[in-house]
Amino acid sequence: ESEPACVLGIDLGTTSVKATLVTGTERGLAVAQSCSRETQAHSDSLGAAPQGMEQDVQKIIRALDECLAALPQQQLQQVTHIGISGQMHGVVFWKSDKGCRWSESGTGPVFEADRVSQLVTWQDGRCSPTFLTSLPLPQSHVSLATGFGCATVYWYLKNSPDFLKAYDVAGTIQDYVVAMLCDLKKPLMSVQNAASWGYFNCRNKSWNNDILKKSGFPVHLLPEVGDPGSIAGKTNCAWHGIPKGAKVGIALGDFQCSVYSCLTERTDAVLNISTSAQLTISMPLGFQPPEAPDPSSAVTYFPYFNGDYLAVAASLNGGNVLATFVGMVAQWAQELGFQVQESAIYPRIIQAALAQKHSKLSVQPTIFGERHLPELLASVNSIGASELSLGHITRALCRGLVQNLCSMLPVQHLEEMGVKRILGSGSALARNEVLRQEVERIFPFTVVYGKDVDAAVGAAMVM
Repeated sequence: ESEPACVLGIDLGTTSVKATLVTGTERGLAVAQSCSRETQAHSDSLGAAPQGMEQDVQKIIRALDECLAALPQQQLQQVTHIGISGQMHGVVFWKSDKGCRWSESGTGPVFEADRVSQLVTWQDGRCSPTFLTSLPLPQSHVSLATGFGCATVYWYLKNSPDFLKAYDVAGTIQDYVVAMLCDLKKPLMSVQNAASWGYFNCRNKSWNNDILKKSGFPVHLLPEVGDPGSIAGKTNCAWHGIPKGAKVGIALGDFQCSVYSCLTERTDAVLNISTSAQLTISMPLGFQPPEAPDPSSAVTYFPYFNGDYLAVAASLNGGNVLATFVGMVAQWAQELGFQVQESAIYPRIIQAALAQKHSKLSVQPTIFGERHLPELLASVNSIGASELSLGHITRALCRGLVQNLCSMLPVQHLEEMGVKRILGSGSALARNEVLRQEVERIFPFTVVYGKDVDAAVGAAMVM
């Protein structure tokens, strides 16, 4: 019996690359094989001031090659479609006819980066608030922020224009990989990634060309834009045993693919708490985002699939806050002359908090601020003498984290949008029963766990 056709899903993340083989079965899609590798691609950005965040594209491609080499050859030979997602907002520049070099490896032809810049990631901080306010106002529903592709191009234009002269095209890291696989002379970008760069109007699906040209922006660097879910091209030669002529989808945003991997009903909301936290709902059919962004709003609208939008409350405070709290407890113990491992503290504070169902303590947990309120810090209120145990404080902290998300996208709003249940995902929720209890206490909906978000699987499912 011949192997069933496969779809390969790839996600080029901030810290790791993941490749997943998905096959169709009678019961729907099934993940056949999966492999992920840390990229360890962080590199010191010499020209970018200390706030720069760059990654080495060669290391990202190397990690991708390692993932593919680890997948079974006979299944790679059955791949008919490739779906690729990756970290949004970032930008990489390359020379269109010299973007990569192809060579033979043990698993068939592979490519390595050639005339390619570093990837300036979404975490890049070189564009100061002052610099951003000096830029022309975009015609877009998205507020411009540092780390957005177009803002980074403006930074180069102002600070090292010669850098840009060496390249003639640009894209996200996932657009680069699609362009190399299909030998595209000009990269093709999905509406999802274009919106994440700034200066893109989702209503008419076009760059703000007039505004950009007037300010001397090198518009020739901008990719063509197409719809998510469409085909960008076909593999130009065999790649790791994947046949030549396999269809490659236009590259997608990792956020949208993560949501796509678990969101099946319009009446579902996705609550993801890992390092940071997001609460996401789909907007009704036909929804169009406002003409201009509301900078004080905690909700942003992301283009999804088939013209739909997601409303997203994205908090910078999630599991990272609990990790900081645990670190503080460990530090106090150490200052008192005791050695306690952080890994031993976690289960104990959770056990202690499970015993304290109620706590009058009120914690505003925003130690990392929020995008819409960068100067907002954390605070603790209603501290009573009887509620100072680790159990009380951990309980109040977990409650505060969930309440903070809930304040960004309130329950009343979810009910108006017809939300019936919440899909809980992410490492912090999976490991912390107190957090799960608070989610169930604060949200008056059925909460379902265990269907985890996975951008590589989502990218494969879209195909």
